[in-house]
Amino acid sequence: MITSDKSLKITELEKDLKAIHDKDKNISFHKRNITLLHEEVRKLLKKNIILSFSGNCEKIAIELKSAIDIKTYPNLFRDVLLLLNVFQSISEVHNFRLILETINTNMCRRFHADMNELRLLCTYSGPGTLWLSDDNVNREALNSGNSNESIVLNADNIHQAEIGEVLILKGSRYPLKGTNPIVHRSPSIEDRQEKRLLLRIDLNESLKF
Repeated sequence: MITSDKSLKITELEKDLKAIHDKDKNISFHKRNITLLHEEVRKLLKKNIILSFSGNCEKIAIELKSAIDIKTYPNLFRDVLLLLNVFQSISEVHNFRLILETINTNMCRRFHADMNELRLLCTYSGPGTLWLSDDNVNREALNSGNSNESIVLNADNIHQAEIGEVLILKGSRYPLKGTNPIVHRSPSIEDRQEKRLLLRIDLNESLKF
C-alpha cells in the first residue's frame, strides 16, 4: 500500500500526541513546519479575534466556517479542523470547546496545573507555552501558591513550545492515577508588545476509561 505524504504526516501527528495516555507522560507534543500557514496567520493577526465554539466536531466545523472566510484562510481552516479531529480520536470523546484567539496581554503568568483532564494547544504565531519537566518542579511551592521563582528549580531548564508545535497537556483531573499534571504557564508578551495567535481545545465531557 502506498501512503501519501499527507496521510503519513497525520499518522505521525496522532502517534506522537497519543503518548499522552502513557502513565509516565503528562505532556505529548508534535513539532511541525507551518510555513504554508504563515500568510494566512499574518492576515488574521491584524484582527483582534476571539472565536469560541462548543459541540461535536461537525457542529464546530460549521460554526468556524461561518466565522472566518475560508476563501481567505483555507489552510488555517483545514488545520484547525485537523487538530480537532485528531484530538477527538485521541480522547475518544465527542464534545469540545474550541477557542481561536489573538492575544496581546499576559494570561496565566504563574506556573500552574490545570483543573481539567486534557487540553490541546497550538501557537500559530508568537511565543509558545512554557512548561516544566517533573524533575524541575517544586511541588510544595506550587501547591502553596508561591512565586514562579520558588516553583522552578532550574530556570535554565524551562521548556517552550515552538510556533506550530501541537501540545496535549494532562491536567489534575485526568482519571488514571500515577501521573502528575503538567506544570505550565503562558509566556509574558505584554511588556514586549508581542501578539500571539493561539488555538485551545478543551474537553466538554469526561474521558471514559
